[in-house]
Amino acid sequence: MVALASSPAVPRAPRPPLALSPTASVIKTEQLRRSYNGRVLFTLRDFRREDFETLWRIDQSCFPPGISYGRLELSAYIRRRGAFTLVAESAESGQAERGEIAKPAPSILGFIVAEASRRGMGHIITIDVVLSARRFGVGSRLLAAAEERLQSEGVAQVFLEAAVDNKTALAFYKRHDYFVVKTVPRYYSNGLDAFVLQKDLLPSTREQPAGAPFGSQLE
Repeated sequence: MVALASSPAVPRAPRPPLALSPTASVIKTEQLRRSYNGRVLFTLRDFRREDFETLWRIDQSCFPPGISYGRLELSAYIRRRGAFTLVAESAESGQAERGEIAKPAPSILGFIVAEASRRGMGHIITIDVVLSARRFGVGSRLLAAAEERLQSEGVAQVFLEAAVDNKTALAFYKRHDYFVVKTVPRYYSNGLDAFVLQKDLLPSTREQPAGAPFGSQLE
């Protein structure tokens, strides 16, 4: 799924069992321009346990019932074996110097959950970006960082699911070189169909036949 702008339905992923996930370090700083006279700085880092409630609230605000995750669902994805979660956090914080007004604590602008299967397939589970940070590159940077992590783990192809009527999400993924490989009828709990999209992270994989990323989960 991706929440980058107001839209009806959004891509979701299948419901997996609870498992543990490896940890890694990803820290990058990006500068985003806002309106005509401001900017937003943010860093990408790995998920921390204390982030969970904030991420869940962001997901609830980004997506309608039937698309958004319950606490147990989101927790299961984050802790799934082979999964990782990257968080985009505002960098507009820091300790105040003498005589200065203290800046607010960092706020979470968005996050992405992705995973690599034992068969070497990548899967983007969800991308969520808060309303105030949309259209400034947060989602694109999260997606690029996740793809870099997957590629470093030997993943050649990455898949995701997107609602067939979510033009915003489909346009976003098209800009990032994803292409439709199949349709899954009634994929979402509200009965909406989903497209399965694929991106080849290695140049040679485009010639190979496309397949479902995690076996029966997309059947």
